[in-house]
Amino acid sequence: MPQFKQRQFLDFEKPIKEVYDQLSQLREMAEKNQKVDYTDAINQLEISLIEKRKEITNNLTPWQRVQLSRHPDRPYTNAYIKRMCNNYIEFFGDRNVKDDKAIVGGFAQIDGQTVMLVGHQKGINTKMRQLRNFGMANPEGYRKALRLMKLAEKFNKPVITFIDTPGAFPGAEAEMRGQGEAIARNIYEMMRLKVPVICVIIGEGASGGALGIGVGDRVLMLQNTWYTVISPENCSSILWRSWEKKEVAAEQLKLTPPDMKSFGLVDEIVAEPYGGAHWNYEEAAETLKQTLLKLLEELKKIPADERIKQRIEKYSRMGFWEEIEK
Repeated sequence: MPQFKQRQFLDFEKPIKEVYDQLSQLREMAEKNQKVDYTDAINQLEISLIEKRKEITNNLTPWQRVQLSRHPDRPYTNAYIKRMCNNYIEFFGDRNVKDDKAIVGGFAQIDGQTVMLVGHQKGINTKMRQLRNFGMANPEGYRKALRLMKLAEKFNKPVITFIDTPGAFPGAEAEMRGQGEAIARNIYEMMRLKVPVICVIIGEGASGGALGIGVGDRVLMLQNTWYTVISPENCSSILWRSWEKKEVAAEQLKLTPPDMKSFGLVDEIVAEPYGGAHWNYEEAAETLKQTLLKLLEELKKIPADERIKQRIEKYSRMGFWEEIEK
């Protein structure tokens, strides 16, 4: 990341902002007046900045973690692809309606190993957010994703998906083109893919929009993400007829990575740089890359039929229920 990047800060990040502003000012002074040695002062503030980031992110409430997952500076799918992969070739279109910009994907190489990457992509500015529909895919986006995953199966290449969406697009036109069917078809087909499948929640993991590319042998969550059936705001609006209870909803939904792992819905939590992935794209991507390489090696050793069997059994065991004898 650029040294003097203009950063955006959330409300609970104000203590971090204060140290960051001091550090930026000191660096500017050092650049203007090179006769004075500011090295020790800068180093001390850099240590303080890291400590403050660590302190804040180690004590986040569920709602604050939701906010951090939506941070405007947070890296999206293309940012991870750029930093983890070589020879990325993006594919377009579902061969039926159009190309959905909310989902991107294509073949790429990770340390010389060819994989198929598929993920939600949000925009980095207002114009791009509108183009990407804020990461909310239409049916053609999920059909494009399935086309790419079946292509990977044809050439026996692993599939890695990146999940970051507030949900599938809820518009009437999406429903008319079969939104529910497209997501259900993806879940069915991903369960039976013969190649290794790894799913990574890199931001928001909401509802069917996440599940449409979220069925895999291993499901990972980055440290500051969330995964649940509905957003805290929408949950609050349904239960309390107001968004004011969103913090309570976030707490009750149990949507954080530790909650999801304890329920058995995800397999591993991937650490982020102190303060969140937006503080250091390269470090976040490298940590994720090493985790993916480790899992790919594990999954490649399992025969395809056995891998599918394990995948089906894994999802069959999910959930809690009680049988009442008559």
